[in-house]
Order: sequence, then structure tokens, then C-alpha cells
Amino acid sequence: MPLRDVLIALVVVTIWGVNFTVIKLSVGELPPLLVAALRFFFAAVPVIFFVARPQAPWRLVVGYGLFMGCALYALLNLAIFMGLSASLASLALQVQAMFTIGLAFFVFGEVPRRLQMVGAAVAFAGIGVIAWGHGAGGELVPIAILMVAALCWGTANIISKKAGAVPMVPFTVWGNFFASIPLFALSFAFEGGPSAFAGLMPPSWSVVGLIAFLAYPATLFGFAMWSGLLSRHSAATVAPFTLLVPIAGISSGVLILGEPIYPVDIAGGMLVFAGLILTVVKLKPRQAATQPVGERI
Repeated sequence: MPLRDVLIALVVVTIWGVNFTVIKLSVGELPPLLVAALRFFFAAVPVIFFVARPQAPWRLVVGYGLFMGCALYALLNLAIFMGLSASLASLALQVQAMFTIGLAFFVFGEVPRRLQMVGAAVAFAGIGVIAWGHGAGGELVPIAILMVAALCWGTANIISKKAGAVPMVPFTVWGNFFASIPLFALSFAFEGGPSAFAGLMPPSWSVVGLIAFLAYPATLFGFAMWSGLLSRHSAATVAPFTLLVPIAGISSGVLILGEPIYPVDIAGGMLVFAGLILTVVKLKPRQAATQPVGERI
């Protein structure tokens, strides 16, 4: 991979890591469902007027929006709003890779490699360690919500794969729009109705900045750059860079929010990280050593 593309990948995963800290800050300013709704609305509008209609069945476009945008970020924002740290969320959510592997087996018949199955077991063991350590601290419910969010992310990945080789920017932009509709409805129904939206009149500069970061660098820019990398390089070359997302997430959570890191988080995090690495490692088959005929014993 050229140095330019390496730098692009590093910028994207850094933005995606900081994204969790920005979510933490934004749900301190606005209700969590409203934050998600505004994020995906502005990630779609006005861009949606300048991109072609997606070259995929509408059921897949809508399904992608409902799982990737609506369900994933409604649950992620809710978990963080309930007290889950941005650092821990950025790490634990990466078990979506394990859910994706499992769902791909049931939907497409893709048999996971042995190392992927071992990696999944190790990663979920790490989540178990984290959940055990935080169970008495009131964070067990947010962690459980985050696991459902990870499952929704895995489902969205399967929907995206089922769409096939289609231009993904229109696919996601239109998906973002369909995600924002139920998110606005859920916010109106459960977050105080008109009073929740009244807090936006007029919006503070901090709210504008936070939503703008979530909508444009974290969603539009991040996905566009990532899609470009995948179009120029193999998935096996690009995918391992996502292992750096928790590093950026934890670093920003500690440096910007002053979040503490507990020994149980370190222990569980090391298991999750090790499991993620095992899912992307491919061992080359060992080649049998050959000897000249005259040297055989």
C-alpha cells in the first residue's frame, strides 16, 4: 500500500476513534436519539440531491439504514448516555467483526477459519471479563445494549455484502436518510416530544460543531475514504487498520474526557484486541521441504 493510502487509513481510523468521544460529549448536550437522528439526517441532506439513486434493491438500502444507522447508533448513543465510557465503547463494539463472521456463515455459508473461531472465543471472553468487572458498577446493562448494537452492525455488514458490487456512496447516503426518519420519530416519542427539539432553537455553537463532526468527518468523509481504499486494495490489506480504532478511541477518551482505565478493562481489552487480531491473521500453509533425489536417506 502506498504511503499516501496508509496515511488516509490512519486519518480515517483516528476520526472513527475520536467519534466515540464526540458522541459522549453530544449526548451531554442533547438527548441520545436526537443526536443520532441529526447525525444521519445531515449525513444525507443535502448530499442526497447530488448522488444517483443506489443500484441495489430498496429493501436492502432501507434495511442497511435501519440496522447501521437507526439501530446501531440509537443503541450505541443510549449505552454511552447511560454511563458507558467512550473508551470502553470504542473497544467493545469491535466484536461486531465476530457477529459478522457468524452471520456470514448462516447467510452465505462462509465457513470461518479455525483462527477466526478461536479469535471470536477469545474476544467474547474479553467482553465477559469486562462485564464481570463492571457488573457491580451499574454498567452491565449498557454493555449488554452495546452487544446488541454490535449485532446490528454485523447485520448491516451482511446487508451491504448482499447488495453486491454496487457504488457504496449512494447506497450509504440514501441509507442514512432512511435511518434518520425512524430516529426522529423515536426521539419525538421517547425524549419529550417538542421539548426535545426546542433545545435546538437556536442551537449552540458546541452542538453545531459536535453534530457536524459526527455527520461529515465521521460519517461522510470516513466512509468515502474507506470505500476508496477498498476499491484500490484487497480487504485483507485494508481491514486490519480498524484494529487501531480502539486505540484512538481509548486515547481520546482519556485525554479529552479524563476517563479512567481500570485493571479489568485492560485485561478484558487485551483479550478483545487479541481476538480481533486472530480474526485477520492468515497462516500460510507450510510447504513440504524437498531434497534432491540423490540425498534422500
